Order: sequence, then structure tokens, then C-alpha cells
Amino acid sequence: MANVPTQAGAPATSGPDLEKIPVEQVLSTLGVKPEQGLSAAEVQQRTAKYGPNAIIVKEKTLAEKIRGYFTGSMAYVIEAAALVSALLGHWDDFFIIGSLLLFNAALEFWQDRKASNALAALKAGLAPEATVMRDGQWSTVQASTLVPGDIVKIRLGVIVPADLRLTSGDFASIDQAALTGESLPARKKVGDEAYAGSVVKQGEMEAVVIATGTNTFFGRTAKLVSGAGAVSHAQKAMFQISNFLIVVAVVLALIMVAVKVYHDIVIAKDWNVADALGILQFVLVLMVASIPVAMPAVFSITMALGALALSKEQAIVSKLSAIEEMAGVDILCSDKTGTLTKNQLSLSEPMLFAATDPQDCILAAALASKLEDKDAIDTAVITALKDQTLLKNWTMTKFVAFDPVTKRTQASVTDASGKSFVVAKGAPQAIVDLAQAPAEVAQKVKEAVDKLAGQGARALGVARSADDGASWSFLGILPMFDPPRDDSKETIDKAAEKGVRVMMITGDDTAIAIETARQLGMGTNIIPAADAFPKDMDPDNVPPAIIDAIERADGFARVFPEHKYAIVKALQSRGHLVAMTGDGVNDAPALKQADCGTGVSGATDAARGAAALILTAPGLSVINAAIDEARRIFGRINSYLIYRIALTIDIMFVVVMSLLDDLPMMTIAYDNTPVSQRPVRWELPQIFGLATILGIFSVAESFGLLLFGVKVLSEPHLQDYFGLATQAHLQTMMFVQLVGGGQLLLFVTRTERWFFQRPLPAAPLFWAIVGTQGAAALMCGFGVLVPAIPWKLIGWVWVYLISWLFVLGAVRMIYDRFASYRTARHEKHSALVSQSLQPHVPAA
Repeated sequence: MANVPTQAGAPATSGPDLEKIPVEQVLSTLGVKPEQGLSAAEVQQRTAKYGPNAIIVKEKTLAEKIRGYFTGSMAYVIEAAALVSALLGHWDDFFIIGSLLLFNAALEFWQDRKASNALAALKAGLAPEATVMRDGQWSTVQASTLVPGDIVKIRLGVIVPADLRLTSGDFASIDQAALTGESLPARKKVGDEAYAGSVVKQGEMEAVVIATGTNTFFGRTAKLVSGAGAVSHAQKAMFQISNFLIVVAVVLALIMVAVKVYHDIVIAKDWNVADALGILQFVLVLMVASIPVAMPAVFSITMALGALALSKEQAIVSKLSAIEEMAGVDILCSDKTGTLTKNQLSLSEPMLFAATDPQDCILAAALASKLEDKDAIDTAVITALKDQTLLKNWTMTKFVAFDPVTKRTQASVTDASGKSFVVAKGAPQAIVDLAQAPAEVAQKVKEAVDKLAGQGARALGVARSADDGASWSFLGILPMFDPPRDDSKETIDKAAEKGVRVMMITGDDTAIAIETARQLGMGTNIIPAADAFPKDMDPDNVPPAIIDAIERADGFARVFPEHKYAIVKALQSRGHLVAMTGDGVNDAPALKQADCGTGVSGATDAARGAAALILTAPGLSVINAAIDEARRIFGRINSYLIYRIALTIDIMFVVVMSLLDDLPMMTIAYDNTPVSQRPVRWELPQIFGLATILGIFSVAESFGLLLFGVKVLSEPHLQDYFGLATQAHLQTMMFVQLVGGGQLLLFVTRTERWFFQRPLPAAPLFWAIVGTQGAAALMCGFGVLVPAIPWKLIGWVWVYLISWLFVLGAVRMIYDRFASYRTARHEKHSALVSQSLQPHVPAA
């Protein structure tokens, strides 16, 4: 709503609604005469009061952005690991950790730069110049200097420079599809409003500026874009995991420090600086062991490879976290025009009145059209003519463009023999009035138009006059509709099978939306946005009652940008993961706010800049492939997390740190994982529970081998049998166990079935582990960096590891079965409670 502005970028809290009141009252309220315009002094005063006609949004400096990449719990713990490595003189670890930290920062910088393009694209959509009346003279000025009350002129090809009320002129056809989502250019007359950023397609009119800057329809959209966005669920998961591991490390460190201090001071009564430094070094090593420094890199590499796979499906990923978000999406808010439909007006079978041949009726309408004007209705009519060469038999001698007052186009045509007649097409009721049709014909036309409107179709009346307009014959009605895409219904059905509900969000009329939904097999509870949202509602704080209505609805019609944004935000507040598709400026705020904003083929720069996923092929069919790929990637990351947490617990308990296990694990990005049939979410309690159980059993595995080794060293007759003779042999044996056992653990974490059942590990993952284990075996057999041990001992350790692989597999299956049982009981109990709370309706 455009009220009388009181300061730059802000509407008044009270005052007349400049969008609704009569034009004469608008001019009076703004204190301007159309024939004179504002004076230079008035312009200067209003500029100081209202500010420039531009989008002004405070943005972070480059230094602030860079500082942000190195702050946060995950960044802090990785930086702590790097610092500790430097203090201990482990420079190789320091450089590896530092490289991972810089890699993560560079990736975030690239994605932030991409995200900021949405606002830049919006600003690029503003008019650079405007024709304005000031001091009684027309002149061209920078559009940014316009103020409320300026009188401006708009004409063919011009970008509307501010929100306007049209004050004079015949008519204008304005394409505002990118702003409102309407599929056809809007026909404007005196008194109507024109929005900043829309494009004039036909006509010339004068208008008064009623809103500028961020107070325009366009500016409010830009403001929503600048404030939209949320932390991804993957980032939240990483924060929680790092915090969990640090807490475990701190608890272990406190226990070990307490035991060490008690032993040295109370029992041995021997305490010195060297002992204190030794404890400090132990604590530092333990803290480094607790930090999964490669985890962000594994996340990024896994999702980058997924992005590469999606690019082959004609989907370009501009924000990597969107892949992981897509795995959990349970609601897809889809635009209608051009996404679910073809965005091509088509004619169905004409409804004949005076005409006897359908093609004769279409020919008359085609003769009243101009293909060169690229009008959507004219193009549809001419395309429907089976033999378009017939148009060459006629010469157009006069053409009257569409007039919002008469609501028709009209043309005079002559054939080669000199025969001439006049044809007209337009709103059926207007054409009926032109033809002065009998009352029964007018009634039939009204009934036909109402029926078509109920089916979501537009109607075009056609008439012809053989006596230069003295009398007319009403030929018939041409039904027009934007048909659904051939693949839309199949795409929606497949999405439903994956647990994803598709909601239609459109700027088109409610009847059109309902009919399109019916044809696609979607729900038809389509609500007009004006009925659902109060006019002055804050889209960031939607009332609970309205959120309930949003959840129940199958879609919304006649929506504005703030409505789309509010719908997405409201659904997210109820725990839904929301994907949003769109192609226009009006979609940009919702695209940026959505968990996975998706720009469809042909999207504007603003929509592409706000989107995280960009489809390069028309339609939505690639969405299902994106969901499948996202769920595969989610499975791989989930496997890695369980592995990483369990192994970290194992390493912390035996106080050994090794980055060797993390680097080959990056090949998990190639692993084969089953595709879930339902949306997947981060079930962190279950992940922590399973990882902790596996970690405890892994500790038992490590200490079991250690105790066995100590036993062998105390029994000389066993030393030769197993090849274990010295303490140095024992240390190397434990190294083999940790490296081998840690990576074999992944075979257990990657699947909910036995590790030897399908899907088998992908070749890159399998051979990376085999290569690492081969290198470790060679190191231990030949004594590279570690004391050499007999090959016999290496073989016995691997027999031990493979035995434990079956033990850990059984532990996982038992845990999963127990967790599934508890989840099922909880869901059943919740369902019973919900049922008991339903109001009892007695039988009639």
C-alpha cells in the first residue's frame, strides 16, 4: 500500500491510500498540477525529505565478510587444532589443517558472492532515466532523482521508473509478469497503478509518482531479498557435532588430569614443571584428536561431486548446501506459469454463434491481430489458424489497438477484388454490445463465458461487419488457456511417491489455478492470497491461525512477493523443509528464503541470483532426479558422520591422533548409497547414539588387542607364534589396528544391512581404503617411520580386525532394530494421543 510518505523509504502510518483513492485526490494530496509538475525547489525539498528513488540496503564490507568465515564454533575448533599443532611443533599437521580452513573459507566466499548477485540483479532492473514534467517543461532526468508528486511520461519500451497512478492518455499495455506473476501484460487505463520495474509494451500515458525507493512494490521485494536466508541444516549439524566431540574431549581431559595430578601430588608426592608441561601436552593432543578437521571439507567435496552429477541432469547448483537440503524437502512450492504450464496461450474448439465454420471464426479474429506486436493473444489466435497463408489474401487498411475502455481491437481489411469488411475481437461482453446481439444471444454468451471462467479459461469474442461497422454479426467465442506441460503430472506424481507435496503458488486468477490443479491431479483447495493474508501483515511474523490455513491449502492464487515469502517462512516455522521454484523478480525473496530455492529455465537474473539450484531445461522433471541425488549424498554424509564420531571417540580413548584416516574418507563422496523413499532429516540423537555405541565397541576392540599384546609379551612361547616380541612391536601393532580398524568401521557405518550386502562400496572408496591399508602394511613391514614388525603379526592383526568387523556389524543391526522399534512405538503413541484429542461428533 502506498501511503503519503513521511520520510525516506518509509510509508506514513496514517493518511490516504494513494493506490485506491481517486486520481484527482492523489494529485491534491501530493500537491501537484499535471500541466505544471513540481518546481525545482519542491523537488529539492522532497528529495531531502524522502530520499533518492533507489534501493539502498546496508551490505557488509569485504573485511567483515572475511572475518565471518573464520568465526563460529566449527571454525574456532579447527583454528584451535591448527594452533595446538603449531605449539607442539607438528608442522605437517598445521599446514594440512590450515589448508582445510582456507579451503572452507574460500568456498563460503564464492557462495556469498553468488548470493549477493540477487540484489545486484534487482538493482539492474530499475529504470536508469525518466521523462518528467518540472516547472512546466518536459525533460529527461536520472530516475533516482524522482520524488513523490513528480509527473512522468511512460511509453513503448520504457521501464516504469517508480510506482505510479496513471493520470491521462488513452491506454498502456504493461508487462508486470516478473513482478506479479501474471501470464499476460496488464491493460492499463487512467486511474490504474503501474509498478516500478515493469515494462511498457504498448501505448503512451502520463502519470504521477506515488512511491519511490524501498517504498515501491519493487523496493519492498528488494528489502525482502536482502533479509531472506537461513543457516543450512548441514551447518547446524556440523556445529552440534563439533560441540558434542569437544564436550567429550573436555570430560576425558578433566578425568585424566585429575587422575594424573592425584597420582603425582597425593600418592607419589613428586610434582615439577616437567610434569605440568606433560599434562598440558596431553590435554592439547586430546583436544586436537576431538576435532574432525576434515569434516567441512568432506561435506563440501561430497556435495560438489553431487553438483557435478546434477549438472549432467541440466540442473546447475549455485549453493552447495542446497543439495543436502533437497534431501529433506517435504513441500515443493511451485510457480504455475511456465513451470507447471507451457506459458503458451492455446485455443480450444471455438463456440460458434453466427459463424458456421470454426476456422472462419478464427480467421476473423486473426485479421484483427498483428503478429509483429508479439501480443500473446494475437500470437495464439494466428497460430490456431490452420492455413495461415489465407492472411495474405487480405490487406489491412486500418487497425485500432486494444483500448481498455472499449475492450477490443478492430481492423478494416480488403481482399484483391476490392471487397472489404471490418473485424473485431475482445472481451465477449464488449463484442456482444458492439454487435447489439439479441437478449437470448447475450445470455448464452454470458453463460458460456462463466462456464469457461469456472474452468480457468479465458474467452475472446469475435464479430464481423460487412457494411463498415453499421451492423455487426457476432461470430462466436474463442476459448483460450495455458495448457499444462506434458511432463508436469508425471513429475508431481513421482514427487508424491517420494513424500514431497507440491503446492501451486501463482499470481494468476484463482479459477485458472484451480483448473490447472485439477488437470494435474493436485488438490484444488487454492486460496486467493487476499483472503488469507491481512493487508498490513508482517511476512516475518505470520499469525498461527494463518499458518494453519497455509498448511491445509493446496496452493495460492493472486499472490504478491511478500505473500510467497510469508508462505515459505510460515511452512519453515512448522518444521517443513521447503523448496521453491520461480522465474521472476516477484519470486526472488521466497527463492532466497527457501531451504532450496530453484530458478526455472528462463528465470530473470534476480531470480537466478537468489536461487540455490538453477534448472536449464523447461519444466520440473529434473526436480525428481535432484531429490534422488540429494538423498544419495545425504546417505554418504550420514555414513561419514557416524564413522567420524565413532572413530574420534576411539582415538580419544586411546590418545592417538592421526589425520591419515580422514583424507581417504573423502572418497565417500563416490560411495553407492540407497535412495530413501521418504524425505530425510538430520536425526542427530540417533546419529550420536549409534556413533557412541560403535565408538565404545571400537574402544573395546582397541583395548582388547592391547591387552592381548601385553599377555603375549608375558608368555615367551606365544611371542614366536604371533611374531610379537618387543614393546616396539606392540606400538606398531596398535598403529595397524587403529588405521585398519578405523577405516573398516566405515563399511559398517555406510549401510543399515550387513557390510557384504548390496549396495556394495563404490570403487573409488573401496580402492582408496585398500590403497591406504596397503601403504600402512608396507610401512609396518619395512619399518618406514615406525618400528618394523613381522608380516606374520600383520596377518594376525587383520584376522582380528575382520572378526571385529562382523561384531560391529551385528551391533549396528541390533541398535538399528531397537531404534526403529522405539520410533514406531513413539509414532503410534503420538497418533493415539492426537486421535484422543479430536472432538467427538455424535452420530445424527
